Amino acid sequence: MMSIRQRREIRATEVSEDFPAQEENVKLENKLPSGCTSRRLWKILSLTIGGTIALCIGLLTSVYLATLHENDLWFSNIKEVEREISFRTECGLYYSYYKQMLQAPTLAQGFYGLIYDNKTESMKTINLLQRMNIYQEVFLSILYRVLPVQKYLEPVYFYIYTLFGLQAIYVTALYITSWLLSGTWLSGLLAAFWYVTNRIDTTRVEFTIPLRENWALPFFAIQIAAITYFLRPNLQPLSERLTLLAIFISTFLFSLTWQFNQFMMLMQALVLFTLDSLDMLPAVKATWLYGIQITSLLLVCILQFFNSMILGSLLISFNLSVFIARKLQKILNLKSDEHIFKFLKAKFGLGATRDFDANLYLCEEAFGLLPFNTFGRLSDTLLFYAYIFVLSITVIVAFVVAFHNLSDSTNQQSVGKMEKGTVDLKPETAYNLIHTILFGFLALSTMRMKYLWTSHMCVFASFGLCSPEIWELLLKSVHLYNPKRICIMRYSVPILILLYLCYKFWPGMMDELSELREFYDPDTVELMNWINSNTPRKAVFAGSMQLLAGVKLCTGRTLTNHPHYEDSSLRERTRAVYQIYAKRAPEEVHALLRSFGTDYVILEDSICYERRHRRGCRLRDLLDIANGHMMDGPGENDPDLKPADHPRFCEEIKRNLPPYVAYFTRVFQNKTFHVYKLSRNK
Repeated sequence: MMSIRQRREIRATEVSEDFPAQEENVKLENKLPSGCTSRRLWKILSLTIGGTIALCIGLLTSVYLATLHENDLWFSNIKEVEREISFRTECGLYYSYYKQMLQAPTLAQGFYGLIYDNKTESMKTINLLQRMNIYQEVFLSILYRVLPVQKYLEPVYFYIYTLFGLQAIYVTALYITSWLLSGTWLSGLLAAFWYVTNRIDTTRVEFTIPLRENWALPFFAIQIAAITYFLRPNLQPLSERLTLLAIFISTFLFSLTWQFNQFMMLMQALVLFTLDSLDMLPAVKATWLYGIQITSLLLVCILQFFNSMILGSLLISFNLSVFIARKLQKILNLKSDEHIFKFLKAKFGLGATRDFDANLYLCEEAFGLLPFNTFGRLSDTLLFYAYIFVLSITVIVAFVVAFHNLSDSTNQQSVGKMEKGTVDLKPETAYNLIHTILFGFLALSTMRMKYLWTSHMCVFASFGLCSPEIWELLLKSVHLYNPKRICIMRYSVPILILLYLCYKFWPGMMDELSELREFYDPDTVELMNWINSNTPRKAVFAGSMQLLAGVKLCTGRTLTNHPHYEDSSLRERTRAVYQIYAKRAPEEVHALLRSFGTDYVILEDSICYERRHRRGCRLRDLLDIANGHMMDGPGENDPDLKPADHPRFCEEIKRNLPPYVAYFTRVFQNKTFHVYKLSRNK
């Protein structure tokens, strides 16, 4: 029997034996200067045209998304406080650190303020650079202070234009990946068109600008493009070294800018391991990629002051062995990402849970299953049909190649015959195939992760429609194989789809660009202005995570909790603060809030009387279940849930009854918010 490794050696020998013949062909071509020159000129012309189109379509996409953002909010004409409020939830929290760095007297003081921060979580000093992925805000604030742009651009525009500029890089990287896989830049053009026409499902940058994924995914796309090129055979040593450098830099930047990097790279490691095991990937190149992953993550770990979540990540565990992983997890007593595993356990039906954190995720639409109407939108652009067509063919080819590689052969000759007689799958194609399958499973299970899959779907579908190998296999299967037919199909089909996309979606895109709206949230603006004018700079505020991120950005006040949920003590603190929406006695709520140094608490009617979620998923329901109390309204309750001893705090406090007035004094209210000052002498 012959092992996979032996067959690799046989193929390497065969390649080396064929190499002299290849040299003769090269020498023969050198004797034909006119043919060589014309081919070289055509290649240069194709690279020039394709590269120019890649840059242009990347820039146009960036301008398109920036214009949509401007039109939706009238961003250039609204007040500064309204601009900041438009950075909702955790986006506002991240942007606040960019603002904090710019307001610091010196860069050194700004950096010190991030390392020893005592305003993000009251009564605690935390290292923000360790806890959060905000090096991009630090770097951008340094650039803004150093570069001569302050006369021309406001800080907020420098920030958002950088993010929209990264979108240009993102689309260009997708374009290049598809081009590398198919051999024609027409494939890249189709991938970019599909990305734009499926904008609702491929990106959300225009309304969640500072989100970590909008920083990270462009670098991830660059990494995939670089790996796709790296897996090509017969690279020159210089090209290989430069490509490895590009892979390292993009992997490092991707890891540095997103807290979920380890889970994406774990999938990537599984892809490499699978392909290496099935003999579809050169072992040496797989080893290089493993090394780059580990090095990048460890470097990020150092920059994040030895963040224990990274040290004990599944990626490190997978790459360094399960034994070391278990030791690290015991030594470090990891709890930072335990809520993720509780959520996954409950999501896939591995046991019911009353855990507040797990249920908070389960009840959010973004963490639910991918909605079925997504496929309808993707089908309207023909993307989904093309993707399934290409995926089906490449999966069949992958199974054939894998079966062949794993089958036993008796001698070298039979192996050689099988190699020449069966279908082949390029390493770079196999890599992107497994990637897109894993991305698909991730997106189907968790809607928030669909942006990974849909963007790669554009690349993979466009590559297949422009791939000579795909059309050759298809035409041979229906006995219509002809080299001219392959050429006709690989160019005519994508061109027809491009014409269809232009015809169907161009008018709608023009309408989007001409539709003008304006940001309007007067209640939140009124609240932020009141806080700035009527509360001490050192006042501590409690409330919902989402609202407090805006309070931090717009007013600079100290918070009790915030939306960056990757810390066990913060999650416990948030559950305690959220008792303002539970059925608790006023003295209990007061004691909990004062334990975090709270001076003011903000209550929101939209949470207290929430109707957006179904019963059982409203925040007040999650709190009732976690506290062992029966839920409000018609419907069943678990038998062990008991009636609460007290009414719901957020409702009862508005009645100004003596037990509540003794602890809380209302100091502000409008149609949405109610602010109460806590008494200190209780």
